[in-house]
Amino acid sequence: MQDRELIARSFLSRQDILPEIRIVGEKVLNKERLTEEDGVLLFEKASLPLVGMLANLVRERLHGDTTYFNRNFHIEPTNVCVFSCKFCSYSRLYAKKEEGWELSIEQMMHIVRSYDDKPVTEVHIVGGVHPKMTMQFFMDLMRQIKAHRPDLHIKGYTPVELDYMFRKAKLSPEEGMRLMHEAGLDSLPGGGAEIFHPEIRSQICADKVDAEGWLRIHEAAHNLGMHSNATILYGHIEKYWHRIDHMKRLRDLQDKTGGFNTFIPLKFRNHDNEMSNVPESSVIEDMKMYAVARLFMDNFPHLKAYWPMLGRQNAQLTLSFGVNDIDGTIDDTTKIYSMAGSEEQNPAMSTTELVALIKQVNRRPVERNTLYNIINDYSNIPSETEAIPEGTN
Repeated sequence: MQDRELIARSFLSRQDILPEIRIVGEKVLNKERLTEEDGVLLFEKASLPLVGMLANLVRERLHGDTTYFNRNFHIEPTNVCVFSCKFCSYSRLYAKKEEGWELSIEQMMHIVRSYDDKPVTEVHIVGGVHPKMTMQFFMDLMRQIKAHRPDLHIKGYTPVELDYMFRKAKLSPEEGMRLMHEAGLDSLPGGGAEIFHPEIRSQICADKVDAEGWLRIHEAAHNLGMHSNATILYGHIEKYWHRIDHMKRLRDLQDKTGGFNTFIPLKFRNHDNEMSNVPESSVIEDMKMYAVARLFMDNFPHLKAYWPMLGRQNAQLTLSFGVNDIDGTIDDTTKIYSMAGSEEQNPAMSTTELVALIKQVNRRPVERNTLYNIINDYSNIPSETEAIPEGTN
């Protein structure tokens, strides 16, 4: 680690490094918190090699070479939705619900039972906001999941879904979260955050829960002892300062509660949605987003690259730009990003493939559960091509 810091200090001393960038870099080396102005400056004026080097330094200070993944599967109850987010390629408006799907509790339990002989640790439940899929409906589902497989961690429902359920049930976020937690909800995913600033939110997702509502629901979960994740949807009509404003709000809540596990930048995809005219960000821009997030989000322990959205090779590349988690095996159970034109049209990776992906860039593959407790360390497998039994615990 000392060698990495010496190299970084040498890089910062170069004549071609702007003085203001050098000051920000010194803050990182000295473990000082970056300001919003610092964050914007890194986006606008710092080179990708520099922010990548600094982000990797911070990543290795926190986690060394460890790269986490988990064995999970998704349940998407419906893509029918009362909201009409312009960036969404997944949902179908309730008025056109014949174009979508709606799963019953029994159909979803069939999915759960199909994993009975597999060592998955998490089910991720998220989908559209369907007016007939009420809070009671999902509480019944979770109770059945827990009765069938008590050890399965239920991570589910974005604040967009929860806000709608709670308002319909005439409950406060605090009351609603308590009841959902008691019914079996273990943690929250990070979706629905998009961009918090109303200047952007009013243009891309005006009719769903605002930033304050999103943050309040996560705070209510944290106050119950639950953990959650957070996301940002980047690379569309936002400016750099919108990204930093978004991350600052998350960082402030994390200072208050400490309940966030992971920050997940999500790349905007322009396939088959109302923003198809907006060009997608480049790989260079993607890597810079991850690197700046690692440097600015200093109180978030983990930074995740969601490989089905980026594609396997680009997700692998992020491991040099601050990322220490590439999500899970997933097993082709999500359609949200493949419908948006993501790199992975059939997102499924075996444990063997995930381990090989991580080891190819000299990182240490570690299987975790949702709360980052270690289940298996695969760093000592003698060959990347040696099959790992999918039933291994």
